[in-house]
Amino acid sequence: MTRPNWADYQYEIYLNGMAGTRPRLPTDLTRLEELAEGTLGPGPYGYVAGSAGDGSTARANRAALDRWRIVPRVLRDVHERDLSVEVLGRRIPAPLALAPVGVMSVMHADAETAAARAAAAREVPFILSSASSTPMEQVAEAMGDAERWFQLYWPKDPEVAGSFLARARAAGYTVLFVTLDTPMLGWRPRDLDHAYLPFLHGVGTANYFTDPAFRQGLAKPVHEDPEGAVRHFLGLFGDPAKTWPDLAFLRERWDGPIVLKGVLHPDDARRAADAGVDGVVVSNHGGRQVAGSVGAADALPRVVQAAGDRLTVLFDSGVRGGADVYKALALGASTVLLGRPYAYGLALEGQAGVDHVVRCVLAELDLALALSGHTGPGSLTPGDLVRESP
Repeated sequence: MTRPNWADYQYEIYLNGMAGTRPRLPTDLTRLEELAEGTLGPGPYGYVAGSAGDGSTARANRAALDRWRIVPRVLRDVHERDLSVEVLGRRIPAPLALAPVGVMSVMHADAETAAARAAAAREVPFILSSASSTPMEQVAEAMGDAERWFQLYWPKDPEVAGSFLARARAAGYTVLFVTLDTPMLGWRPRDLDHAYLPFLHGVGTANYFTDPAFRQGLAKPVHEDPEGAVRHFLGLFGDPAKTWPDLAFLRERWDGPIVLKGVLHPDDARRAADAGVDGVVVSNHGGRQVAGSVGAADALPRVVQAAGDRLTVLFDSGVRGGADVYKALALGASTVLLGRPYAYGLALEGQAGVDHVVRCVLAELDLALALSGHTGPGSLTPGDLVRESP
């Protein structure tokens, strides 16, 4: 594994500027959303950017991160830095992974393959969504030997679930992320106002339509009756009847680390540890599921305390740059998952856009660490932050 100097990206940009070349995309990643809106149609843009209800949870995610302020320290030797971390038994070059984002073909024709290649080029783990536009085997082939993880939307049909896990293992995915906060879709007004759900058009169903167990449940092959295949997909996509004892099904069929995504309450972290899983992601699905939910960064400290040394704690929701990653790490997360910013980068510039976003986030994180007196993520503690009053 290489040890890149992530901060050098800024000097690369400045040196290119000497030759009259400026970045094609902003380095302030909060500007990407507006640019993507001008590129994508209203349905696809709304699907990516939209949130549950009036967007209050998405706003709470940002407010929760903004309330924590970094307290820099000075006169510390930070000339050599190492951002690598060990997470879930793997050493990765920085505490960042690309979060599972579904239906990427609505953002760019190269879809998940482009994002996965960008992640592989920077040795950043890529988490493939069950609801991808590209079959998991094709994405794996594009990544070569790079670290890749698989996210499961746990379907009603156990045969399909088991088949997904077997395929993912065979394709070299090493960690299983199980999303628990989406047994059904939340109330998403942007999608509803456009009457836009990609799955109804057979988008985001590639893993299902290529799956032998799924196809056994069809009266006709997918190409002969695509509407019937969509109906079958909708009937098994989520299962609100799942409970904690059902986790044994996954443990029996997956011999690598299992991480539960969507944990916000400390009691659920304790239940996860008791169930024998390896980690949790503190996440509210980027505000897409429950309007009025707690901001993810507000939930993080209590989950970290409850997890103790029994679970690896990861974080997502509301992350827009390296400073946000710094804060989540200081609050106890071991690794941070980045979502919408790289999706917007994909929409605007394909693989190059995702690469730009990853490099910007890690350059800002590297600089934030150095300028605050740290040579790596391992020395961060909650004492490196102060919390402003709401």
